Amino acid sequence: MTGDAHAHKQRVIQEYVPGKQVTLAHVIASPQQGIYMKLGLDDEAGDAIGILTITPPEGVIIAADIATKAAGVDIGFLDRFGGSLVLVGDVASVESSLKGVLDFFDGVLRYASVEMTRS
Repeated sequence: MTGDAHAHKQRVIQEYVPGKQVTLAHVIASPQQGIYMKLGLDDEAGDAIGILTITPPEGVIIAADIATKAAGVDIGFLDRFGGSLVLVGDVASVESSLKGVLDFFDGVLRYASVEMTRS
């Protein structure tokens, strides 16, 4: 009887398989100066921080190009292995650059996307 009880157990293995998606697009307007320091950013870089995460991670290279051409923002951090991009600039420019990235990834590259959020 004990052998039969073990015969019915199933083992489930879950894996994350990244698709083409923008998983986060967020603007931090007027961040506390300590956030700049903790991120290793110049505290005079701007009035806002924009954060993007993209899979596959190489997509952040394209996103950085689109963002810097869409508005007057600077790249604070780019991680082509993890898929993270941090942008800095004034609030309107950061929002405009994120919108440009989302529009391009959605319309041209056909990535699944999220709505831009703001805090």
